[in-house]
Amino acid sequence: MATIVEFRFPTEEFALEETLDTHPGAHIEIERVVANDPEQITPYMWARTDDFDAFEATLEDDPTVEDVVMFSDTGEERSYQMTWTGPIDFLVQVLTEYSGTITHADGSADGWDLRVVFPDRQSLSRAYEAAQEGGLQLDIKTIYGSEDTRGVQYGLTERQRNMLAAAFEAGYFTVPRETSLADLAEQEDTSHQALSERLRRATGQLVESTLITHNDGSEE
Repeated sequence: MATIVEFRFPTEEFALEETLDTHPGAHIEIERVVANDPEQITPYMWARTDDFDAFEATLEDDPTVEDVVMFSDTGEERSYQMTWTGPIDFLVQVLTEYSGTITHADGSADGWDLRVVFPDRQSLSRAYEAAQEGGLQLDIKTIYGSEDTRGVQYGLTERQRNMLAAAFEAGYFTVPRETSLADLAEQEDTSHQALSERLRRATGQLVESTLITHNDGSEE
């Protein structure tokens, strides 16, 4: 049975401390994280803030990140790809050594809230022991088991799963459609463009996880 843990990281032990401290009203949501090698990871994230120009200027100078690229701007939010080079050893271990999957990650000036799914309780225990040995302060909120690993399997964040489910239940995917994107955006209390962007990303992730076969470059 999969084991799920929800915990909080202080920003100084993770990433983007300078950016989040400088912009206390900013909120960051990690869409997915890729572990490129043992020394760096690449997060794809959404950010909300009152002043994107000032936020991006701070982000470019933040010592924990490199190679920041802005992907899209919905007006309310902007999405970015970057490389984290800060104190991320534990996170890389979670992703690579203990088979953890990050299904939710929110960052603000108060800290980082993460939800991680491990294949079993033993993997979680090993990851927690590694955190303690590294002197990390993990504020664990809850630990629970789940036999429903579909969200993990498909690589969707909780927000993406909820959004797709809401669109499905409202009849957005029926033929003919029973609701419009504008009505769905109003229901979700977001803009038409922001919802459209998120739906495309979530649908693309679902298709990639279920229909696309990635090869290793070898010839058959």
